[in-house]
Amino acid sequence: MTLLRDLTRTLSIDELQDAARQQIAFRRVLNLWQLIGIGLGGLIGVGIFVLTGVVAATQAGPGVALSFMIAGIASGCAALSYAEFASLIPVAGSAYTYAYAVLGEGAAWIIGWDLLLEYALVVAVVSIGWSAYLQSLFLQLGIKLPVWASGAPGTGSGHMIDLFAAIGAVSVSILLSVKIEWGARFNVIMVVIKIAAVLLVIIVGLPFIHPENWHPFMPFGFSGVTEGAAVVFFAVFGYDTLTTAAEESRNPQRDLPRAILISLAIALTLYVIMALVLTGVARYDTLNNPAPVATAFASLGLPWIALIVSLAAVVGIASVMLAFLMACARIWFAMSRDGLLPEWFAHTHPRFKSPYRPTLIAGALTAVIAAFYPIRDVAELVNIGTLSAFVVICLAVIVLRYAKNDLRARFRTPLMPVTPLLGACFSLWLLSRLPVIAWERFFIWMALGIAIYLLYGRAHSRLNK
Repeated sequence: MTLLRDLTRTLSIDELQDAARQQIAFRRVLNLWQLIGIGLGGLIGVGIFVLTGVVAATQAGPGVALSFMIAGIASGCAALSYAEFASLIPVAGSAYTYAYAVLGEGAAWIIGWDLLLEYALVVAVVSIGWSAYLQSLFLQLGIKLPVWASGAPGTGSGHMIDLFAAIGAVSVSILLSVKIEWGARFNVIMVVIKIAAVLLVIIVGLPFIHPENWHPFMPFGFSGVTEGAAVVFFAVFGYDTLTTAAEESRNPQRDLPRAILISLAIALTLYVIMALVLTGVARYDTLNNPAPVATAFASLGLPWIALIVSLAAVVGIASVMLAFLMACARIWFAMSRDGLLPEWFAHTHPRFKSPYRPTLIAGALTAVIAAFYPIRDVAELVNIGTLSAFVVICLAVIVLRYAKNDLRARFRTPLMPVTPLLGACFSLWLLSRLPVIAWERFFIWMALGIAIYLLYGRAHSRLNK
């Protein structure tokens, strides 16, 4: 009974709101457009520049556009649930803190531990994609890396380490450890560049579309489209990273819900159009390479487009690394502040007021993963963590609405409980499409997390004192 009591104890929403108003740990410097920039930074990157081609070639064909739409429906339903929580509980921690306030410490620990894995692995995946486009850019400029430093073991003959992927992850962690507003301003510039590049690809590619490339539209069947949706889901959930910056937002209860919905709408529209254009200008079975967009346009005799795309991808994908590493560090910070992880991680830099310890450690760990593991293996494990978090948030918002109906959020999820139930069902369905090996790795991570909670977190929890 004691364990059950500990697992179900919750944080007070009133106390969380008071703590947010006191803004003890961070400085409130982020406006609406910077938050949208963080959301778009997390949403538009490897998905549009890499996974669009890889999934089209191996799973969905031109139907990858449908894969994005299916993943977008699930993500959109969850986004509405996130928006309600963000308007009610504007503190660092995102889904972890929301679960702690509504479902209890056990659910919060599981989702927090889950998110640590998710965000860290996203940074690793994105670092690998960033490295591929950087190498593509160098090749177009006549510069070639040594073979041993060009990729993870098993990704090519002679590959020993993805050197640039590791360097990218470490560099972003250093930037985030200095000042959040510097990172946010840099992020907005990067987001503008990559959206401009996506629009350029769409506009220039339209005259080169050959409708016969869309036939067959689903060469691997509808099951391939749904399996593709489970993989590209990785690309349509980055908006949740901006909720982890709640304590650094100037007006979180107003701006966070707006930023979530605006960033997702913009990104999903660009993804679907980009997928149709890319599979229209090139046969889907030619797109299975680390830089499919640049490769496709180079084969059309448009090397200048390939050069611009590679340059924009290098700049733009870096913003995804920034968004997710920022989120990972703030989840880590929130769990440590609540006592579930050592308090040593819950100290901000005395000058920059950033959670520099978890930021630098997470950067180093993701650098190692990016350097030595193939992109697909890491991406599949990422999606299990994300989809699991979405299921919890969609169910938690229902509990919030009906069990704590005296609370009034500034944004309320429409069509309750239909919308969050759809989000939960879609997420569960997409989870069922992921491979067994990804589940095995996920359960190993969760078993480790449960052991840490029982041996450390339960006794040191702030609510235990």
